[in-house]
Amino acid sequence: MSPPLFLVDALPPDESATVRLDGPEGHHAADVQRLRVGEQLLLGDGRGTLATGTVTSVSRGTLTASLEDRRSWPAPRPALTVVQGIAKGDRGELAVQAMTEVGVDTIVPWVAARSVAKWRDERPLARWRATAREAAKQARRPWLPTVTPVDVPFKPTFVLDEAAQTRLSTVDLPSVDEIVLVVGPEGGIAPEELASFESAGAVLVRLGDSVLRTSTAGVAALSVLSVRLGRW
Repeated sequence: MSPPLFLVDALPPDESATVRLDGPEGHHAADVQRLRVGEQLLLGDGRGTLATGTVTSVSRGTLTASLEDRRSWPAPRPALTVVQGIAKGDRGELAVQAMTEVGVDTIVPWVAARSVAKWRDERPLARWRATAREAAKQARRPWLPTVTPVDVPFKPTFVLDEAAQTRLSTVDLPSVDEIVLVVGPEGGIAPEELASFESAGAVLVRLGDSVLRTSTAGVAALSVLSVRLGRW
């Protein structure tokens, strides 16, 4: 099993430097994971760089590690953005967690016409961002996905629709820097929204014959795209 990943604001330029973890990350490393002197860990800046380190000292809520090597990954292109319809309960957070694990680059929370849940403050957005952060660490991702504010303007590329005739697995993929996939809430996407997306140039696609929940549809679609784009 690979070493656990912890996120820092920035990695020092000196590859042989020592890094101190405190705050929430230090607590997780020292008190929850209970790492000990001599054990390895990964340190990442969430912007494409990971470094391997060895624990040199541990105290309550604090850990230091010496860096040994580092590697940087370029941002994936085309980027994969999912416009995720806001869902009730914890289904939205489940979607964020799984999409992060399979490689989403940006998540846009979307208040669709048929969204049952309504966000009345910033707390749900904070939970989505915290979920994405923890999922990225679990997946050992070099790049931390972005969770934008609600309803940030977007130009859709594909829209998941169970009635679509075209399958995502066979549709022509455009040569663009970003593919934007729209996933509706529990009740699906309203006809007027589908018409608006199509008029904006989006292609309506489906995955297969079964109807997936909003918490799994984006994950399945990202998996298809990841294979077709050579990410997997």
